[in-house]
Amino acid sequence: MDEDTAERLRERSINNSDIMETFEPRARQSNQDNAKTGINLSEDQTADCPVLHAEHIQCQENLDQPERKEGDRKTGLQHIWELGAALPQVVEENGAEMNIRDIVELQETGFIVRIQPPGTESFELQVSGQMLVAELHQVLMDHEITCHRTCFSLQLGGATLDSLTELHSIQGLHEGALIKLVEDSYSVRDARLHLRHVCDLLRSLDPADSYNGVNGSSLSYLTFYTRGDKGNRRASEKEYVDCSPPEYILPGCKDRPLTPLQPIRDDWKPLQCLRVLTMSSWNPPPGNRKMHGDLMYLNVLTMEDRELNITSSTRGFYLNQSTAFNFNPKPAVPKILCHSLVELLSQVSPAFRKNFSALQKKRVQQHPYERFAAPFQVFTWTAPHGDHTLDCVRVEETHTSRMGQDKHTAGQSRDWNEELQGCRELPRNSLQDRLHRERSIFKTSSDFVAAATRGAVAVIDGNVMPLNPGEAPHMQMFIWNNLFFSFGFDISEHYRPLGGNAAAHAAAICDLRGVQAYASVDTEGLHTLGTIVVDYRGIRVIAQTIVPGLLEKSQEQSVIYGSNDYGSTVFTHPRFLELLDKTCKPLRIQRHQVLDQNNIPVELCSGVETKGILGNDGRSYILDLLRTFPPDLNFQFSETEEAKDVPEECQSFGYPQQHHHSLASLRPELIEAFVQHRYELYVKMVAQGLSQLEEQSEATEQNEDLVCEPGTRDTTTAGADMEFQRRDLIVKACKAVGSVSDSCFDIRFNPDICSPGVRFSPEFAEEVQKQRKLLWDAAAFLLSNQIPAVRICISEVIIRSAKHIFRTYLQDVEPAAFSAAVSHFLNCLLSSSTCVLDSCSDELLSRRRSRRRRSHGSRVPLLTDSMWARLTPSELWGRIRTEAGDYYHYTIDSENIDEVIEKHDLQRISLLREIAIKTGIQVQLREYVFESRHRPVFGEEDVVNMFPVVKHLKPTATDATQLLQQAQVAVQQGLLKDGYELISQALTLFSSVCGVLHEDVCVCLRLLGRLSYILGEYADALSHQEKAVMSSERVLGIDHPQTIQDYTYLALYCFAGGQHSTSLQLLYRARYLTLLVSGEDHPQVALLDSMLGLVLHALMEYELSLKFLQNALNLTSKYRGATSLRHAHSHHLLATVYETKGEFRSALQHEKEAYSIYKSQVGENHDSTRESSEYLKSLTQQAVVLQKAINHIYSNTPSACIPPPKFSTPSPPAILQQLNLTCGIILIPLSAKEVADLRTEMKGKDKVQVEELENHLLKQKDLRTAHKGQQN
Repeated sequence: MDEDTAERLRERSINNSDIMETFEPRARQSNQDNAKTGINLSEDQTADCPVLHAEHIQCQENLDQPERKEGDRKTGLQHIWELGAALPQVVEENGAEMNIRDIVELQETGFIVRIQPPGTESFELQVSGQMLVAELHQVLMDHEITCHRTCFSLQLGGATLDSLTELHSIQGLHEGALIKLVEDSYSVRDARLHLRHVCDLLRSLDPADSYNGVNGSSLSYLTFYTRGDKGNRRASEKEYVDCSPPEYILPGCKDRPLTPLQPIRDDWKPLQCLRVLTMSSWNPPPGNRKMHGDLMYLNVLTMEDRELNITSSTRGFYLNQSTAFNFNPKPAVPKILCHSLVELLSQVSPAFRKNFSALQKKRVQQHPYERFAAPFQVFTWTAPHGDHTLDCVRVEETHTSRMGQDKHTAGQSRDWNEELQGCRELPRNSLQDRLHRERSIFKTSSDFVAAATRGAVAVIDGNVMPLNPGEAPHMQMFIWNNLFFSFGFDISEHYRPLGGNAAAHAAAICDLRGVQAYASVDTEGLHTLGTIVVDYRGIRVIAQTIVPGLLEKSQEQSVIYGSNDYGSTVFTHPRFLELLDKTCKPLRIQRHQVLDQNNIPVELCSGVETKGILGNDGRSYILDLLRTFPPDLNFQFSETEEAKDVPEECQSFGYPQQHHHSLASLRPELIEAFVQHRYELYVKMVAQGLSQLEEQSEATEQNEDLVCEPGTRDTTTAGADMEFQRRDLIVKACKAVGSVSDSCFDIRFNPDICSPGVRFSPEFAEEVQKQRKLLWDAAAFLLSNQIPAVRICISEVIIRSAKHIFRTYLQDVEPAAFSAAVSHFLNCLLSSSTCVLDSCSDELLSRRRSRRRRSHGSRVPLLTDSMWARLTPSELWGRIRTEAGDYYHYTIDSENIDEVIEKHDLQRISLLREIAIKTGIQVQLREYVFESRHRPVFGEEDVVNMFPVVKHLKPTATDATQLLQQAQVAVQQGLLKDGYELISQALTLFSSVCGVLHEDVCVCLRLLGRLSYILGEYADALSHQEKAVMSSERVLGIDHPQTIQDYTYLALYCFAGGQHSTSLQLLYRARYLTLLVSGEDHPQVALLDSMLGLVLHALMEYELSLKFLQNALNLTSKYRGATSLRHAHSHHLLATVYETKGEFRSALQHEKEAYSIYKSQVGENHDSTRESSEYLKSLTQQAVVLQKAINHIYSNTPSACIPPPKFSTPSPPAILQQLNLTCGIILIPLSAKEVADLRTEMKGKDKVQVEELENHLLKQKDLRTAHKGQQN
């Protein structure tokens, strides 16, 4: 490749994009992605969206109930959950309808077959008709009986089954059919895969892969807390329940230990089967031995200290007579040939046979969700110090001869672009076609992300030769495993107009979001590149698939659509216009014209930087999608911008402001929120206008009836006038909300409004100004409507600013000093000590330099003399404050980290967690003493590893997504069972496409658990929620906020199911994780403490219960207010515990507070107020009885027998009712009429009426257009 081509290629590949960083969102994907690739489900308990049911309705705030009439009370009340929070209203899309019968068949086509392994008895196995034969092969490789076999085929009636055939389509395969497992001959590839599988089995209980972030392994600890309480227990069985929590979980404790994050599990204790299993030094077999079928040689050291040399041949495995220094491939005694390596080792080593059998029994006892590999690797930010062990598979995989090869295709390279594009071109007509297509896309995307991540790490580690080795390191490009890699730096000042290196770094993420958006729309015939962004050791790497033929010519010769020089030269092409026009409506992109270098208008359906290329494979590719979403004008400072054009909302916040780069754009979530807001205004305007027209029409008809005789009125003219007025209403409403159409609501944005170098024709000046105003309206909406709902988190500003500094800090660190440099940075950021690290533990001095020091008396330069080692805590804090002001426009007044931690009540351990997750640092699992002023907190050994931080596309199942949307609508209308069935069907499709370890599967499980709980099916709720928790742990992380919330709801379901001890342990775990992540000063802690107080009350641990309830009361007062209904409920909970203890004075005091709040907030006639009043009377009576008894005892005067006071004991149903109230469950009986009225209201009459009018006007417009066409 010549230099010019390489330069152009660099410009193309780096030209990806990122927007200004924002705080970490709860939502996985943008609403833009929801239509095809995901669901954005809020889990907030205080959502406003109600859920209706035939007999009852759930309130948006569990205690803020409206006043009800006595006559409306019904019997048979049921629990109702705040499903409005978990299931927001969604507009059902018009798309291809799926055949529900097909989905039911997917769920019901399971049957039992018999498997006959060689040399052993047959066994039964439950299979699915939709399962491929290849998937059945994988199931058998995991089964306890056949797990040691890998190289076999399956036969039915003597015929070998095709691996890509679905079981239901195999003739003769029915209930009870016998499938024979037939041993096949090995190839070298088969032998290597067999060895890998055996090694995986031997370490199946070892969490090392989870700590190291390899092989799709990740941590899960749920069974550690749920295995101890299997049956129902009464609260009175106190001797069986250990209620005392660790000291660090109690309210008010400031200790935040780290080691409980990953507790020691007994079932993870390794069962060693072999001392050593490794590849022999006699590999590869010589030619004469290949003629005998030898494939490779292995060395084994058994637990009996017996050294074995094993030959892997085409027929199986046997012992040979070789030694460490003598090659003798002849079979050794005993002359046993086994098809499986496990079988051979079991024959020659009794210890192996015993331990391997015990190991497999433990392995199969694990929950499948704990064993399955996750499709995308999850990394843990902390890990214990582990011993490094011999591993022949690991040695082979890291060998340089296999760099870039897939583990299952040794010696081969995959054509990633052809695989990805080929999957997208698969048919999508039927449900089965779509499932097969999406399953293929998901699997290929998962493999692509794993391979590209490995490649990016290899590039940074220097294991890949650059295409242009003569260039500066940051300008180099790489091709590895048919993938193209480039760095996120500004090459040749390509990004200078946009902000230089800052823009180049930001560009990658913006481009990735653009690729996600176009992949979500999924337009047939339009192709995007496989893309991921990897941040590793301070360098951003962009990995992309390669457009066929692009490397053979310059990009200027390849681009037939878009611009390669910021609008100086612009191309268009009818093929790309046709394809991109289909994406304009879902992506809200306005079709527009720009001027080229000859002042000729050029029509575009995307940003001008978007490039269209025809590959040598004939496919239409688009790339450089960094302008897919509209710019955020708040950060597009322009000296030519007039103050009158900037909305007052923006000016009041000091916007527009100069940002580091001009690629700041509006997130898809904001765009959808803004469009929804405008649509509500539009519907309101049209509905009000139509109402006024109807009133005027009725008044006119009445007047005409009085003046004119019946039958003489001109109805044709009146109808035409009414039609004109209706159309005028739509036109005015469209203009008011900024719609690009004058006949229906359709908001779109011009992505080139702020693009440098782009010019528009003067005749479109008014249109451009309207588009700019629309962008300013969206920017103002962000500040006035969205930002006030977000609490600025000072810790996020500090950590994100520190991350920016850390990125450039690491780029100057030599590889031998990474651990020292990272620990030094963490010390400067988080340590209270001013001490610095003196030297590196692995520092070595060369002999030559040592002699020079002796002869010349000069000091040998150490690693700690580098630039990174000169960083001081004060210097770092100053740079953080500067970065926070420049990038986030946030002023930090504190002079050092200690001051800001004390001022804002932050936790150093939480800050450590955040910086580690955001930068890929893995620290040692131990207790860190941050307050020490005499020694640094972190040493070199505390930095265990650095992982890549990977951002990639998230493909999913479109049909399942539509089903989930339909389920949302059904549940919102009160059809809970229908919603349950739809979610079950969605779960089936998601599992079929993505596997069980996926975020969308977790969403379905979580919702099924909640619906089961509502319907009173506690066992089903427990089963679904347990899977949801394990899925969250495996996919999101053991300390992710969603995982914590899932633990909380599982605790509720456990209590309802009678597992009180397990419920308590789960709540303790949730509280510990919350304390670790955010500290005690958080509203989530108030919820957890209220639940803990109730469960402890049920277990009659009253003192502990009071501690947690008192803390919940204090936090509720702080975050909800002292006069809130939640605060009243907290007082009531305390009163019930004090009553049980017999401390009626304290109980009366708290219940009086509760009554006072209820009375002031909802009035004397409200149910809550009346119930509180009745409870006060009961407490008063009990207090009087108790006082009389006490007075009688002290008086020593004989009198009539005074009955002793009755101390109430907590009953599980009563506690469960209070838990439901605390968690957002409420019982509200409704009359049938109220339910009908509310359902009618939910359907939205105004919206239906406006949509019907729009459709009518659009049809008329189409008819007029067609009529004009016929006349011409």
